[in-house]
Amino acid sequence: MSDTPTTPRALPESTPLVIEPALALLEFSSIAAGILAADAMVKRATLDVVQAGTVQPGRFLVLLGGAVGEVEESLKAGKETAPDTLTDHIFLPGVHEDVVRALTAGRVLTPEHDALGIVETVSVPAAIHAADKGVKGAEVTLMEIRLADGLGGKGLVFFTGLVSDVEAALEITDAALEIHLKVRQVVIPQIHEDIAKVIRRSTQFGVHLGWKPA
Repeated sequence: MSDTPTTPRALPESTPLVIEPALALLEFSSIAAGILAADAMVKRATLDVVQAGTVQPGRFLVLLGGAVGEVEESLKAGKETAPDTLTDHIFLPGVHEDVVRALTAGRVLTPEHDALGIVETVSVPAAIHAADKGVKGAEVTLMEIRLADGLGGKGLVFFTGLVSDVEAALEITDAALEIHLKVRQVVIPQIHEDIAKVIRRSTQFGVHLGWKPA
């Protein structure tokens, strides 16, 4: 672990997010405390990726990526700095590449869906945790992850694949998440063509009506 302060690597808008092998994400109920914790985390260890900012409803997220030991040490600093405002966190020492892709709003659309699985969580870290567990444990496609904004702070994860595989993925995510972090999860076999078209275009209502982003 490094004892010297580090500078987060800036990511140009055209550069895809790359996080390997480890990812950590912390969610704070206080924006001020979140910024304080982010500063402590960056000073504690050498990280490849640091991203942070506000999300609805008034929460602060800090995303870390890099070597397992460095990310783990940085995570400890964040937990120690503002434990009273830390609402949830995750540490994934070997995050799946599809999860990283989905975090940058990368959607995977398949021409036909045998089944759609949806996991709805209370927090952002819980959704990322569910996505990672599901895509690692079952033969499913991680279609999309939606986080916080426009969801009242909740998370949504969409899996597609064969009915049995989607059911397996949701069984895995259900076992992985603590009960207070779960909202609902459903499997929809043979989703109707009209709803499939809507979902393929966007899972946000306003997009279909041409609403301008807030």
